[in-house]
Amino acid sequence: MGVKGKLIASKEVKCGEHLIHNLFLTNSHHIPYISPSKINHIEINEGEIGKIGTIMNCKYNEDGQEKIIKYVIEAIDHHTNSISRKVIDGDLLELYQSFTFVSSCQNQWATWTIEYEKKIEDTPEPLIFLDFILDMTKDIESHLLKK
Repeated sequence: MGVKGKLIASKEVKCGEHLIHNLFLTNSHHIPYISPSKINHIEINEGEIGKIGTIMNCKYNEDGQEKIIKYVIEAIDHHTNSISRKVIDGDLLELYQSFTFVSSCQNQWATWTIEYEKKIEDTPEPLIFLDFILDMTKDIESHLLKK
């Protein structure tokens, strides 16, 4: 087994945590228009938007390179405004044996938790991916504050 790790980062949001959660849950297909420098395309591969078990495909820009991620929505908690996603295919699985990322929004804070297992010990922590999702969250907050 590889080395396991966990990263957690939070960003204060002024637009209302429920708005961000609802965007991720039911309107994620709008994110490429809100954050075009980060997200190129999001689509449902299987299932229904906003449902556990739904499989999503996403093309995104990380550190200047287009990447692909395919994930399944594993859990949704409306009390904590959280969504848990498990990566099942794509570029991240070239470096990591397993990779899960969770968004939660409470008390004017958007928090991202990444749990991963490295394939080899020398693999870097996924800090670039964490920066990417925090930057995307900033773009979403800015968009929601304009409304």
